[in-house]
Amino acid sequence: MQRITMTMDAALVEQLDAYMRASGATNRSEALRDLVRRGLSTPGQQREADCVAVISYTLDPTLRDLGRRVPQSRHDRHDRAIAAMSVPLDHAEAVEVAILRGTVGDVSDYANGLFLERGIRHGQLSLIPVTTVVETHVHGAHEAQSHAHLRVQESF
Repeated sequence: MQRITMTMDAALVEQLDAYMRASGATNRSEALRDLVRRGLSTPGQQREADCVAVISYTLDPTLRDLGRRVPQSRHDRHDRAIAAMSVPLDHAEAVEVAILRGTVGDVSDYANGLFLERGIRHGQLSLIPVTTVVETHVHGAHEAQSHAHLRVQESF
């Protein structure tokens, strides 16, 4: 095994200790190994499968220019970004939600990179399996046109 050193704030250490007690882990290293394994595993999810992703997190826009960089990172993915919303909570923190489409691998990599940024907390990623279906039909009084729909699947 390889030894690593980590720094955590007191509140997070308290949560880790509570997890350790609840899970039956005998020490912090054992608890962290379990959490890391769970965080890195994506059972049944194929990296190339199509999905719609809901990414939520809190952000301190004053820290490290995040208020500019995070929206720019979504803009850089304009072909995958469906919607984004930012709700200010106070003068230094906001809750943000972004909805992206793409492959599990692409959106997971984006979300995980975002969650590692200092100033981003409480990150969550929810993946919805979809497939793209091209159909031809009429909308309103117009001629029939072919276009794509996303269909939600039961699983990946």
